[in-house]
Amino acid sequence: MKHLVIGATGNIGARVAQRLIVSGARPSVFVRSAKRAKALFGNHVDIHTGDLENPGPALDTALLGVDGVFLVTDGPDLAKRDRAVSFAASRAGVRHLVKLSTLDVRTGIGTGPWHARGEDAVRESGVAFTFIHAAGFMSNALSWSESIRRAGVLRSSTGGGKIAFIHPDDVAAVATVSLTTRDYDGQSLVVTGPESLSYGEMAATIGRAIGKSVGFEEISDRQAHAGTVQWAGAGPYVDALVDIWRAVREGRLDTVTDGVKWVTGREPIPFGQWAAENAVSFQ
Repeated sequence: MKHLVIGATGNIGARVAQRLIVSGARPSVFVRSAKRAKALFGNHVDIHTGDLENPGPALDTALLGVDGVFLVTDGPDLAKRDRAVSFAASRAGVRHLVKLSTLDVRTGIGTGPWHARGEDAVRESGVAFTFIHAAGFMSNALSWSESIRRAGVLRSSTGGGKIAFIHPDDVAAVATVSLTTRDYDGQSLVVTGPESLSYGEMAATIGRAIGKSVGFEEISDRQAHAGTVQWAGAGPYVDALVDIWRAVREGRLDTVTDGVKWVTGREPIPFGQWAAENAVSFQ
């Protein structure tokens, strides 16, 4: 079986490609930077360079002889890229596409509407699909590192609301199983971490990992928006984040599922382990 990973130099795509390599496969990757792909994967992948904003023949070439595609896209216009990939995959005879989506598709919160449109595009292509409805990633907590290092505090508009962040390795594991077994064709797999935690609880967990007290301070939506604009710039992405944080505060994103265990056969990785693995980022 030949697999193509689109988004292979990103947080999840790189992990999927590495898992395929470890299994003995030689995946293809479609990337904008061949140099970065080479640094990540050496000579263990076939590298195709291109840009999904204008994929053209480069994408068609990358899809030749491919059985399955793992697709990661982002941004408010991601449906455009999902459509380009899935319809090109259909023309190339690809049999299966796994799209990394979001749990928020089910609620219409944050980036959920973006991915809902992307899923519709994939369905319209006629290619067999699996959608991975993932909770927020534990690695999102890396954005807290500066505040924790400088002030020993996490400031957030999430209040006491909870969310079951998922370890990126668990997302990659579910994606790889879906891609290589095809046991979940036509399904939307809902995957979360093992427990729903408040941001204050996660801050305290990071504190234990680094050996110092880390506090939590609630801020308003307006303050959260202004603070995020400083590092992300104004636009729909910031609006989506504030929407997600509001939903957490209101108890609308505290879903916990056994999806990871159902697909992989093991329990999902707890936040405490992620914090220990990334302690240096907060010290």
